[in-house]
Amino acid sequence: MANPHDTPHRTPYQQRIIRNYYENRDTLMLQKLGELVGDLYLAEGKARRRLWERAAAAMKNLQVPPARVAHIVDSDNPSLLARLLEELQRKG
Repeated sequence: MANPHDTPHRTPYQQRIIRNYYENRDTLMLQKLGELVGDLYLAEGKARRRLWERAAAAMKNLQVPPARVAHIVDSDNPSLLARLLEELQRKG
């Protein structure tokens, strides 16, 4: 059993913020993917690799199958990410 002194006390306001974040997580991830698509079209080199890492994390949070995430990231093709984004928005 966990010691109640080990867990931080959160105010009702903080609890509401956390709850709202998790309730809107999918919407936030879709918005993030949309921003990343545009950024990927413009980025080069190391910055582009970092953006793909962020896109992979967002796709994982949206429960995109790992094989599809790998295919999209390995392709280094932002249009595939844009197509996935459209698909996810239609489902949402």
